[in-house]
Amino acid sequence: MAKLYFRYSAMNAGKSTALLQVAHNYEEQGQHVKLFTAAIDDRYGVGQVTSRLGPHRQVDVFDASTDFLAISAPDGTKIACVLVDEAQFLTTLQVQQLHQLAQVRGVPVICYGLRSDFRGEPFPGSAFLLALADDIEEIKNICSCGKKATMNIRVDENGKRIREGEQVSIGGNERYRQACGRCFYSGNH
Repeated sequence: MAKLYFRYSAMNAGKSTALLQVAHNYEEQGQHVKLFTAAIDDRYGVGQVTSRLGPHRQVDVFDASTDFLAISAPDGTKIACVLVDEAQFLTTLQVQQLHQLAQVRGVPVICYGLRSDFRGEPFPGSAFLLALADDIEEIKNICSCGKKATMNIRVDENGKRIREGEQVSIGGNERYRQACGRCFYSGNH
């Protein structure tokens, strides 16, 4: 039975690296995978899944209009797995579609993303993934203090913490830091 998987973490935990490894494993066995990332994430170019370790590849993009039930392989072969990076940007309807893809059509779907934003609030896509995913896994990361990081902090160009603003502001290491709960609430960043 295929499942909908949600693999989440704070920033900088290796989500994109893990996604690229899973894609490689399927493709090494001659199977076709569909990879997606959010169209709004243009840090490394639109449609790029890029690991901070170096590996990267061009993939399909999704936005609010993407219908995951309409996806197909270009040559008509069976899709062995769907992989979604930046899954926090999925709409609630898209999460339902991905769940249906796994449950009804038998295609495993593995989503990678953040659970919460820099204010500690859930992303709508992540909240629905937590509700519908058949398998949920936390990818571990550490805070600068050495404790397990579970939160994200946004910083300005001077490294000062930003506590208010729009939920979505694309950026990498220069804009975000991972933190444990204690550092998140005490402001130790």
